[in-house]
Amino acid sequence: MNTLLPAEFADLEPFAAKWCLATEPERYGTRLASTTEEMQVFYDAVTPRAEAAMAYLSELPYDALPDDALNLLYLLYSMIQASFPAEIWRQPRVPDTGATSFDCFIEPVP
Repeated sequence: MNTLLPAEFADLEPFAAKWCLATEPERYGTRLASTTEEMQVFYDAVTPRAEAAMAYLSELPYDALPDDALNLLYLLYSMIQASFPAEIWRQPRVPDTGATSFDCFIEPVP
C-alpha cells in the first residue's frame, strides 16, 4: 500500500491524498471546493493529533524533511486553512466577501 504519511500518523492517511498539498493556492482551492461537513471531519481528525505531529516534525531537520514528514507538514498547513471555516464561519468562504479572493505569493518554507 502506498502511504503518504509517517507510520505514526496512519490514522490520518484517509485525509492525505486530498489535503497534503504543497502550496497555499492548492490548499485554499481545496477548502473552497470542500463542503463544510468534509472540512469539519478533516479538522476534527487532525486537530487532536496536531501537537504530536509538531513534536514529530521538530525532531527532523526542516531543510531536509523526508517526503512522508513533508506531507505531514502540508497536512498541518491544510488543517490551519480549514480552522476558521470549521470553528467560526461554518462555511468554506469568508462570510460577506462575495467573489473576493486573495493570492499568496510567498509560501512558508519547511
